[in-house]
Amino acid sequence: MRVTGGRYNGRTIKCPKGIIRPAMDRMRESMFSILGPMDGLSFLDIFSGSGSVGIEAASRGAEPVHLVEKDFIKKKTIYENIDWVETEIRLFLMPAEKFLKRFDDEYDFVHLDPPFPMDGKLKVLELCESAGVLKKGGTLTMHYPGEESFPENVGSLRQYDLREYGRSKLIFYTRD
Repeated sequence: MRVTGGRYNGRTIKCPKGIIRPAMDRMRESMFSILGPMDGLSFLDIFSGSGSVGIEAASRGAEPVHLVEKDFIKKKTIYENIDWVETEIRLFLMPAEKFLKRFDDEYDFVHLDPPFPMDGKLKVLELCESAGVLKKGGTLTMHYPGEESFPENVGSLRQYDLREYGRSKLIFYTRD
């Protein structure tokens, strides 16, 4: 995997051991093209895996960038991946649900990339909404299997775009 744009364009991102399905370069590049400039905006990457989406956000100017990953096996690789990132990037090693219930920070951008076989994706999306993790006018994106679907509205979240990439989809919400 490589960073697809910005300050760290072309840098290699290592893939951790264990079960992982890293976001495709094409999907990440497209997502950040849709999201637009990130300079000085905060970014939260939940289910971060290798940290590739958060690193991509930092490469494009987002700061601070926070990563949430519960799998301790991925810790070493994530730290190796973010070691060369010069902007503020922080890893929280805990389940997404625990992070969302414990912290009350608001972010300009939130990205969810739950494991494809995971049950309860909608509950995590609803928890993001109820926890107020997304700033008003901010954008939340979620990457998920193409055979699944999600509501256009989740509380104060309103869908404004949906893209397909092979057998997966990327949904875009904004907060009213």
